[in-house]
Amino acid sequence: MPHIETESLEPEGLYWARRNSAGPVEVVQVSTVFGREKEFLTVATLGSDEHYALEDFEFVAEITPPRF
Repeated sequence: MPHIETESLEPEGLYWARRNSAGPVEVVQVSTVFGREKEFLTVATLGSDEHYALEDFEFVAEITPPRF
């Protein structure tokens, strides 16, 4: 399965990702709650207030908004 490098992630972006390259794919958001600089970015999972390190996830695809 293709993946996106963490250096390419955009702050506040939504992505399909899986934890530690195992388990189901889920929707996550690159969070800026601690700051917008790359070293402060974390991963927020939908439905949870917990934040995880970028390295804890394998990012599969970016979710883009629909075009009208």
